[in-house]
Amino acid sequence: MLPGSIQITGEALSGAEIKDICDSLKENSVRLLSVRGCQFSDRDFGRVCRGVAESHSLAQLNLNLGVVSSISRVKQLADALKTNRSIQTLFLHGSPLLDAGLVALNTALSTHPSLVSLDLGDCMLGDEAIQLICGMLPPDGAKSGLRELTLSANPAITTKGWARLAVAVAHSSQLRVLNLDYNPLGDQIAGMLAVAVSSSRTLEVLDLEGTGLTNQSAQIFLDMVENYPTCLRVLVLAENAISPELQQQISDLLSEGEEDEDKEGEARGSGGRAREKTTWLPNSNSSSQMVLVTSGLGDSLLAETEM
Repeated sequence: MLPGSIQITGEALSGAEIKDICDSLKENSVRLLSVRGCQFSDRDFGRVCRGVAESHSLAQLNLNLGVVSSISRVKQLADALKTNRSIQTLFLHGSPLLDAGLVALNTALSTHPSLVSLDLGDCMLGDEAIQLICGMLPPDGAKSGLRELTLSANPAITTKGWARLAVAVAHSSQLRVLNLDYNPLGDQIAGMLAVAVSSSRTLEVLDLEGTGLTNQSAQIFLDMVENYPTCLRVLVLAENAISPELQQQISDLLSEGEEDEDKEGEARGSGGRAREKTTWLPNSNSSSQMVLVTSGLGDSLLAETEM
């Protein structure tokens, strides 16, 4: 049977339930493990981490909403990630990591051979953490790096930290999706990001929802997409003081660029093999996918579930 998924939200988990999860991990029968907002003891958290370390099938790990609640848990997770080789996506959204937590995780994250998507939204990060995150966005293909990064709602990061990230994004050889929504960025930082986007050879999605932008920022992005070639396909500017007209103009131009690329690919396809196109979409709790849901105890079933 193909590996399935265990998804539990907001529950207090017993020792028996934790044992079922750990057994499934060790049997390599889990591809997605999500225990977002769940409560269980430190001892049981350590058991789950040891199961993660031993799993060869686990591709996505969701510990959102305070599951990683202390520095001791951060260190246990770091130890698990140093051994695990299969995880591609790690969600820690809503964990009180602080910069010290990311320092403890840094080696495990930056050297993990498979990790390509990382959610550190609402983790109380600052400039020291940003410096470490920039190391996960390598400037060439010499080593693997993140393709998708979420840093939503980390208001302690200063202009210096965001400027450092903008430089890393400009030179990253792999980053496709960057979610910075609900940070107090303002027009100055948005201008830095516009320069980064125009320099990037890979960035396709940038989420700046609710980041304190005005028409000044929107006009810079409009000029950029109108006059310069970029890889950008999606720019989210909702919940900012930006006119609907400017937002629509930017959206229309980005859509036109995507249509032009499609036509170019079709034209090439008539004389040879067209380039394969990959679309990267930001992670969202509202997006549904068909996944295999496994309870850990009973039968499996195919169901539409919230990721």
